[in-house]
Amino acid sequence: MSTEVSRRKVLAAGAALAGAAALTAGSEGTAAAAAPAGTGEERSKVKPTIVLVHGGYADSSCWNATIRELQDKGYTTVCGSNPLRGIPTDAPYIASLLDSISGPVVLVAHSMGGTVITNAAAGKANVKALVYIAAFVPEVGETQGDLIGKFPGSEVLPVSVPVPYTKADGTTGTDLYLSKDGQAAFAADLSAADFRVLQATQRPFDADSFTFPTTAAAWKTIPTWGLVAGQDKAIPPACERWMYSRANARKVVEVPGSSHVAMLSHPRIVADLIRDAARAVS
Repeated sequence: MSTEVSRRKVLAAGAALAGAAALTAGSEGTAAAAAPAGTGEERSKVKPTIVLVHGGYADSSCWNATIRELQDKGYTTVCGSNPLRGIPTDAPYIASLLDSISGPVVLVAHSMGGTVITNAAAGKANVKALVYIAAFVPEVGETQGDLIGKFPGSEVLPVSVPVPYTKADGTTGTDLYLSKDGQAAFAADLSAADFRVLQATQRPFDADSFTFPTTAAAWKTIPTWGLVAGQDKAIPPACERWMYSRANARKVVEVPGSSHVAMLSHPRIVADLIRDAARAVS
């Protein structure tokens, strides 16, 4: 056998082996990418999209730890960027986000986001469940100002800093920012370093948000779940329990040591409650 023939045989054999390895790797890679996460029971059902809405003194990143928990179980997640201007602006904005999503939705909110989803979800056939995380659950005609003063214990407004701003029509509005002294009232169970990041990246809310009356109560027609933050000093725990009871919540979870920001300090518990809701309506 000539040297050239032997060389061609070796190259051909090597190419065949490389091709087989590439096909095997490609097949395994595709299967791994396509395989959904989560339990067998969860994989067998069509999972709803989880839409999360933040409240005041926060932005969408406040859901990051909870999102990781949900994505690890194969859930598609979307964070709505709440304008924090009050019901007339916030509710239509989130409603338009809901309209852009095909398939079933589990709609989740924290704090003032609860007021937004209560209004935004009304009449939305794709919203199958509402999950309130230490959140307002208003009735038609109620304001957030009515609710936050209904039970004693809220300490967050005294550590809020008013900042004037110019509205589009030229009038002056007032934004409220959480001050650097607001940790005990808002996020007592976070580290000081984590609170500094939260306080630096917060989005303020318009003080008028407390004055707009609720125009719809989606919880009257959509199944509801709730989480009570046991050490909440923004929305008193007694108020959360009362609102969830009034809304006939299917399940209420209490986290005794949680501050207002349960989605940051107890993301797994929050994610588990959301998954409970998703499984119940899937």
